[in-house]
Amino acid sequence: MVKTTLSIDGMMCNMCEAHVNDIIRRNFNVKSVKSSHKKGTSEIVSEAELAEDQVSAALEGIGYHLLSMNSEPYVKKGLFSFGK
Repeated sequence: MVKTTLSIDGMMCNMCEAHVNDIIRRNFNVKSVKSSHKKGTSEIVSEAELAEDQVSAALEGIGYHLLSMNSEPYVKKGLFSFGK
């Protein structure tokens, strides 16, 4: 699993968050996506890394601009994650 954090320019409200979440879900095989217009970020959990050029193109298509993209291994937080 991979956690990808996007920095996005152009999100101004909750509806913008919904638009970004929808376009990510429609174009990529993701487990979860959560966006914040206040932080200007979107956090995505997926099985594999996403292609930056494809993410950028999807966002540009609905009027947003990808500023940066960072991927890292996703570690699920749970009841039995002691000592981590």
